[in-house]
Amino acid sequence: EVAEEFNSKNFEVPKLVAGVLGPTNKTLSLSPNVNDPGFRAVTFDEMVKAYYDAARGLIDGGADILLIETIFDTLNAKAAIYAIQKYQLEKGTKIPIMISGTIVDQSGRTLSGQTTEAFYISVSHAENVLSIGLNCALGAKQLRPFVEDLSNISDKFLSVHPNAGLPNEMGGYDETPETMASTLNDFLDRGFVNIVGGCCGTTPEHIKEISELVKNYKPRVPIDQNKYLRLSGMEPVILRPDSNFMNIGERTNVTGSKKFARLIKEEKFEEALSVARDQVEGGAQVIDINMDEGMLDSEEVMMKFLKLIASEPDIAKLPIMIDSSKWSVIESGLKCLQGKGIVNSISLKEGEESFIEQARQILQYGAAVIVMAFDEKGQADTFERRIEICKRAYKILTKEIGFQPQDIIFDPNILAIATGIKEHNNYAVDFIETTKWIKQNLPLAKVSGGVSNLSFSFRGNNVVREAMHSAFLFHAIKAGMDMGIVNAGQLAVYEEIPEDLLEKVEDVIFNKNPDATENLIEYAETVKGKVEVEDKKDDWRNSTVRERLKLALIKGIVDFIEEDVEEARLQFAKPIEVIEGPLMDGMNVVGDLFGAGKMFLPQVVKSARVMKKAVAYLIPFIEKEKEEAQDTRGRGKVLMATVKGDVHDIGKNIVGVVLGCNNYEVIDLGVMVHSDKILQTAIDEKVDVIGLSGLITPSLDEMVHVANEMDRRGLNIPLLIGGATTSRIHTAVKIDPNYSSAVIHVLDASRSVPVVSNLLNENENENETEKKTFTTSIKDDYKILREDYLQKRSKKKFISIEKARENKLKIDWKLIRIKKPNKLGITSLKNYPLNELKNYIDWTPFFQTWELKGKYPKIFDDEKVGEEAKKLFDDANNLLEKISEEQFLTANGVTGIFPANSVGYDDIEVYSDEKRSSVKRVLHTIRQQMLKSDKQPNTALADFIAPKESGVEDYVGMFAVTAGIGIEKLVEKFEEEHDDYNVILTKAIADRLAEAFAELLHQKVRGEYWGYSEKENLSNEDLIKEKYAGIRPAPGYSAQPDHTEKQIIFSLLDVEETTGVRLTESMAMYPAASVCGLYFSHPKAKYFTTGKIGKDQVLDYHRRKGMSVEEVEKWLGSVLNY
Repeated sequence: EVAEEFNSKNFEVPKLVAGVLGPTNKTLSLSPNVNDPGFRAVTFDEMVKAYYDAARGLIDGGADILLIETIFDTLNAKAAIYAIQKYQLEKGTKIPIMISGTIVDQSGRTLSGQTTEAFYISVSHAENVLSIGLNCALGAKQLRPFVEDLSNISDKFLSVHPNAGLPNEMGGYDETPETMASTLNDFLDRGFVNIVGGCCGTTPEHIKEISELVKNYKPRVPIDQNKYLRLSGMEPVILRPDSNFMNIGERTNVTGSKKFARLIKEEKFEEALSVARDQVEGGAQVIDINMDEGMLDSEEVMMKFLKLIASEPDIAKLPIMIDSSKWSVIESGLKCLQGKGIVNSISLKEGEESFIEQARQILQYGAAVIVMAFDEKGQADTFERRIEICKRAYKILTKEIGFQPQDIIFDPNILAIATGIKEHNNYAVDFIETTKWIKQNLPLAKVSGGVSNLSFSFRGNNVVREAMHSAFLFHAIKAGMDMGIVNAGQLAVYEEIPEDLLEKVEDVIFNKNPDATENLIEYAETVKGKVEVEDKKDDWRNSTVRERLKLALIKGIVDFIEEDVEEARLQFAKPIEVIEGPLMDGMNVVGDLFGAGKMFLPQVVKSARVMKKAVAYLIPFIEKEKEEAQDTRGRGKVLMATVKGDVHDIGKNIVGVVLGCNNYEVIDLGVMVHSDKILQTAIDEKVDVIGLSGLITPSLDEMVHVANEMDRRGLNIPLLIGGATTSRIHTAVKIDPNYSSAVIHVLDASRSVPVVSNLLNENENENETEKKTFTTSIKDDYKILREDYLQKRSKKKFISIEKARENKLKIDWKLIRIKKPNKLGITSLKNYPLNELKNYIDWTPFFQTWELKGKYPKIFDDEKVGEEAKKLFDDANNLLEKISEEQFLTANGVTGIFPANSVGYDDIEVYSDEKRSSVKRVLHTIRQQMLKSDKQPNTALADFIAPKESGVEDYVGMFAVTAGIGIEKLVEKFEEEHDDYNVILTKAIADRLAEAFAELLHQKVRGEYWGYSEKENLSNEDLIKEKYAGIRPAPGYSAQPDHTEKQIIFSLLDVEETTGVRLTESMAMYPAASVCGLYFSHPKAKYFTTGKIGKDQVLDYHRRKGMSVEEVEKWLGSVLNY
């Protein structure tokens, strides 16, 4: 209305309304909890909804422009951009957008850590952008260098509305309209800006002065920006022509790094961050993160890890590559990135419609994209197929979607070479030629690839693999390859590769001669753990025929196979026994060696050829025996397929070769096979066994689907599961329950023959009993595995939180005399004498640490472990005495007792003083929700504290102790001496001392500080058996499973300052030899286990504690019943 009023008066310059979308009071990139860097008070989707509603209101209200301003967290701004774009798409309208970031100090960074250029790159994807600029936090003088930086890189209009200087000591602003205009005059004179205004401290007079000033200047002309690929984390990463090559760190990938996968599965996220940090230090410029593992909640884990990375500037400075074959995981990851990352990857595999939809979403999130050379027909494995797919995808992305061509990265498929399979020999050459073609025909597009795939055949041999990677990169980069997923810390220097190795490697890469693979294999055996066999050419012929056959299979020697097989045939009753005996023994060794990385894929293929020749020699004898016995039965028919969506088939092919060598008829349907085709072929061909293979994680879901379909259609065919991502536990938990017939996980190729042999023998009528025994035993094994796995998730009968509260522990507080503590407040015990703690040690857990079973002191009488236990006990006491005498360890403790009352059923108010007029902190407790038998209460720790409404004055205590101060130096000393025994012994003793300190301090509280059990006279054995009054439960354990309650203890007792103990981001205490907990004095207070809780209590806890539901579920995940 105001703008219209001004415009109606015919002013020369029309007045426009900019509807402001501020930063909100939440942040998506930062945790509001300093002790939990992975916590967020709001989600991306919640922020999008808030901005969507705000944008809708402003647009409906007549705003001409939307201004996203005072951006201290770029991810917030990306949520606002996403919301506006969503609104515009839905309404079919467009509105100009202004974007303005906030540099918080002279470091030149936003509050969330981004530099000016990183911020600019992160928001540049927004459609219909009028300007990108800076405002707030600083005055014009302080903003100048950052405005200049932005002016030098921005191809958009540039806005600036600074504060009127910096705030003075009274919170006001001193810069006058004239002084501010004088500073801004320099901005205009140098052509830095297009739009100028004022923020905090500016007045209409300031704006008037600025308005008059700008009349004298021409607007800034945006730069003609070079079309480089620009990425960002907290800092920019730009791929320029002189950048040479962009290393993408590969080790933060659960499918490619056993260490990283283990850390993620064990939820050791802090250690997992060190893997990413190692990649940064190793020279990576982008960090690839992949969480695709069948037993992980990939979306949740991806988000958690990215949020933790955001709090690590040394890692978060780099752009992130979200790597997943699941779109839901990719999208979850994109919602956590404030910078401009890369999506790895999308393809035309599912057709254009899916490809276009995903590409549009990636563009809206502001990321670059990797496009795999893959379409509806499958993976491109020739030069012609590669360029066909890349050309098609490029046209769709640039013409239909509006992707900037420099943000398109093609992966034309780096595939394994030197596999022993002729069709694979040209894979590397074709990739290099495709790279050249892309650079010549698809302007500005980039080329990437997973370099480690190239040398898959030589896994376990780092010397050869690193040389292959380095040589391949040398030539691929010359051809135009821009980036690659590599282990940045493990690349050989091209010039330093031994000449003879380099020659052999390049022969293989360029497919120079037919013997290239064989030559490289021979060299590989000279530099990495040769197979442990006798390799003297003559001597091996003097061994037994069984040994000769095994060696022939391992070494791939066919020269003597017929004469050796004939000799073996004459020694066995039936020719088939030669196959099932010595030949399969040899193949089992091959499988073991291949699995251990001591044999390579081409060698396995050669082994299979030897096997095939041996079987071929035996077949006439086997057939003749069948004719004589009038037995026409064959060994059976096996159908094999790589499931839909997966193109990896090397393992499957090996299994097929091995089975074929063992006289099974193998029907191989190839790769990307739909479930309908698998089932129909199985029915039409009357197969005896179906084998499913897959390498990528989504294949696991597809295998579950195939099993479901087999069961639905009433098939009774045994189902074999194999492939790199498969596992016995996944098969038992996810696949077996969906199929009534036999489901068997097969570890590797050589194991497939005995499994199939068992299954097919059992299909014969005379072996029906064996059939039931074998299949039943497999089902039983999987049932046990499944039950063990699901035990944590098993659901008992539960009641609502309301009913649980109705069934709380009932105490008549009028009948209870509560002892007022002798000493209220905090008591610290620093450098407590270790000698006094010795008598309080519980030694039984000490022996359990060393996996010696038995209770102290009876363990010394145990026939099996008694002698070893006594030696260990003596060593521990000798070391303990030395630690005590020389004060290697320091024990510190602190305890506090405070006025308290329970409120609202499950919370405990801790008061500042005896007047109870001020609440200092609130302790939150969890209530049991399992259905109890009659008269059994549903307990919470709050039940042991008098309710506020009772009028009874009650108290609660708390403590923290450690015996681990100084342990690092002592452990380091033993490590320098390579004395692992004493390293473990030291840590075990420190743990026992900490627990002993907790026991001693609790006794002091009962008898002295609180004094509710002054006449107590208990032995150490009585203390271990908890015969005392009251309890000391620890947060994070059975009675209160929420570890974050430790924060309240640490805050009230000032634990870190008093004892030196600190909390990690996962709420673990450091040093590890530390204990903390609460004290309850009520005589009915008993230890209990919370058990599983329901969603209703989670929602209630979220409201009571002020923690998001997501965070509550994270910390209470182990006790959720859903």
